[in-house]
Amino acid sequence: MSFNGLGMNLGNLSRISNAKTRSICAENFTGEKGKAGMAVHGTGENCARELGQGWKISPSVRIAAHETFTMADIEGQGAIQQIWLTPSGRSWRFFILRIYWDDQEQPSVECPVGDFFGMGWGQYAQISSLPVCVNPGSAFNCYWEMPFRKRCRMTFENISNEDMTLYYQINYTLTDVPEDCAYFHAQFRRVNPLPYKDVYTILDGVKGRGQYVGTTLCWGVNNCGWWGEGEIKFYMDGDGEFPTICGTGTEDYFCGSYNFENRETHQYQPFTTPYAGLHQIIRPDGVYRSQQRFGLYRWHIMDPIRFEQDLKVTIQALGWREGGRYLPLQDDIASVAFWYQTLPTAPFTALPTKDALEVI
Repeated sequence: MSFNGLGMNLGNLSRISNAKTRSICAENFTGEKGKAGMAVHGTGENCARELGQGWKISPSVRIAAHETFTMADIEGQGAIQQIWLTPSGRSWRFFILRIYWDDQEQPSVECPVGDFFGMGWGQYAQISSLPVCVNPGSAFNCYWEMPFRKRCRMTFENISNEDMTLYYQINYTLTDVPEDCAYFHAQFRRVNPLPYKDVYTILDGVKGRGQYVGTTLCWGVNNCGWWGEGEIKFYMDGDGEFPTICGTGTEDYFCGSYNFENRETHQYQPFTTPYAGLHQIIRPDGVYRSQQRFGLYRWHIMDPIRFEQDLKVTIQALGWREGGRYLPLQDDIASVAFWYQTLPTAPFTALPTKDALEVI
């Protein structure tokens, strides 16, 4: 069988394929063959005034306040293979990334761009994982493979009150997509604060067949003490009161243990690995930054959670009170759920308002 150029890894890099490599950026808005680097107007026009066409005339785009920019509109069969972008400023909750598959009106990806890359607190932290890398100074990289059969449309909305600059590159292939390839999805949620004794919902309302492949969490602690005793639960395919999968604690789900504590320094120990990490710890500064905040990710690459009809994912916010008793917490929790599924995409819950998205 001929190789279609999908599912790339070190073991198949030597294989010849009929897949066509294309790339979209501000120097080639359509990805068309032989049409890159032709700009005569753009954000670098003044810098290249002595050099002319072909000398970095259009390295980025300006997106006005309250406007939406179409980053990509690709027709045919193929797959997104890598996305690199870097947005200006730190209001990353106010920049909304959406991806639409095969002419659906409903987006299959709808997330603040910072949270999509694990940077929900608006502050840089390195991530070195397989599907997501965040590199100095605010370089967001995504390696999730995203197949499509008819069309891929990707937009970037600026809901802030200020214009912004976006540098971006979307690398993709045009090729035959196997029948058993599902579509990439990602959904953002936030509750601040979580009501007492409520369970935080990471994902709900999914209908179709597919597999859950990852979670990012931004966790803002509103109590003293340890905050991560809560269990994660996966309800699938008609589960009722009780789930099929139940974890043993928040730090356990994110592949750590015993409070993520360094036993020598008695401090939280950040880590970033191919499949899981506690990549961000924001500590109080003694003035206005009064709460601890954490960024975590967990990728189910080697252990996808497969479902056939429906899926719901929840996690408890749980600490300790006197007498060795659990304390339900009222924390600031935001998440992105990542999964693949068959179409159609069920409508998402509405994004929080701009004020409710804001990180103070």
